[in-house]
Amino acid sequence: MKRRLQKAGIILSILLVILATGYFAGTWYLKQKNEDTKQTTAQADGQKAEADKEQEAGARSDLQTEYDTILEKCQKEFISNRPIDENFLAWFHSKYGDETLKKVADEVEKENQDPNIWYTLTGNTMQVLWVYYCQDTGYQSELLENIYDKECAGEETVLDFTGDINLSEGWSTTVFMDRQPDGIYDCLSSDLMLELQSADILLINNEFTYSNRGTPLAGKAYTFRAAPSRVEVLQQLGADIVSLANNHVYDYGEEALLDTMDTLEQAQIPYVGAGRNLEEAEKIVYFIANGRKIAIVAATQIERSYSYTKEATKDSPGVLKTLKPDKFTEVIRKAKSNSDIVIAYPHWGTEGNHSYGADQKELAEAFVSAGADVIIGGHTHCLQGIAYIEDVPVLYSLGNFWFNNKTLDTGVAQVRIQKDGSIRLRFLPCIQSGTRTRLLTDGSQRTEVLDFMRGLSKDVSIDEEGYVTNLSK
Repeated sequence: MKRRLQKAGIILSILLVILATGYFAGTWYLKQKNEDTKQTTAQADGQKAEADKEQEAGARSDLQTEYDTILEKCQKEFISNRPIDENFLAWFHSKYGDETLKKVADEVEKENQDPNIWYTLTGNTMQVLWVYYCQDTGYQSELLENIYDKECAGEETVLDFTGDINLSEGWSTTVFMDRQPDGIYDCLSSDLMLELQSADILLINNEFTYSNRGTPLAGKAYTFRAAPSRVEVLQQLGADIVSLANNHVYDYGEEALLDTMDTLEQAQIPYVGAGRNLEEAEKIVYFIANGRKIAIVAATQIERSYSYTKEATKDSPGVLKTLKPDKFTEVIRKAKSNSDIVIAYPHWGTEGNHSYGADQKELAEAFVSAGADVIIGGHTHCLQGIAYIEDVPVLYSLGNFWFNNKTLDTGVAQVRIQKDGSIRLRFLPCIQSGTRTRLLTDGSQRTEVLDFMRGLSKDVSIDEEGYVTNLSK
């Protein structure tokens, strides 16, 4: 019996060895097969890459004359001062094909090169093409910050701008809103809410701070602080961007300002005009819409004689100030070099004064000289007029939009960017009354507000639809 057991043990051991050998052999075979497959795939990928390179090189060789023409003869303005080279042209060629590249080369041969050819041929300006090139290649990745793509409802790009809103706890607007069954939807007329929500880009002036921290600034008559959860109102309105360049965003000190920026970032709502330091406060926000790159910048002239609201410095948070134009004009110049259209949103003027001041006009002239294409102002808690500086429309102040329980005229500034890149300004008359704001679509009140704006404005006409025309040409 003992011998039988020993014999069985030997047989079992032999079987285990055979099984183990088979297992390891099979594992080795599968591993080798995987390695072979990877190697074959890598070789195929390499061959494809080489073939693509050869095809690209062949195409480039066939169009070398066009490449050389563009690189040697294009004017800086034609390429928006971008450092284009053969790599860019190869990318462009791969995206848009032979004929498009040839048409660009034909345009470069002309004495007066038209930079609009990029848009005509591709539906994108050079500024936008450069963004897409950098996204695809990783080149100049620093230029890709703070850029948002927007789908537009039509060929025109429609941007709406409002004046001040206030969501401060205990303030008349917020108290009223909290008593309504549908909240903010009961505070604006339905057609006004639809107008804001349907704009391709909506900017609102955030005239308060979001925080549960901080203390009101000593000596300041009015201080405004909203709970961070109130940011949902901006989302309900359809806000795409807000301005923090005002004299109430610092009402509860540094902590509350930091909370405000954190709150907006968590809600994924971009902001301009304030930051954790000067570099952030000078931040430019860009939107790509209908093939054009739009820059939005903001700064505050207020306070002019007080210093409650801290100015951002190299290492401390605050707002971007423009009591003097120097800092803000540098931001505008930078925005202009990186976009097709620059919209400046300054917080300025004298509260309660419907007439814009010489200081506002001087600042506006500096902003235009720096490259602003549109200027929409705020702060005065009342409407101010419209004028043109050169061909740039300036709406000096929208005043309050939905800010308190007073009855006052207000409106929405609408910037309409046409397919050809030209800009039309439109004023949509509204009225704030009984802690509600209504869009005035017809009737005597609409006529009165339009007539009032006509009286405040200089060398412009405002038609019945609110479209503004420059008469100073």
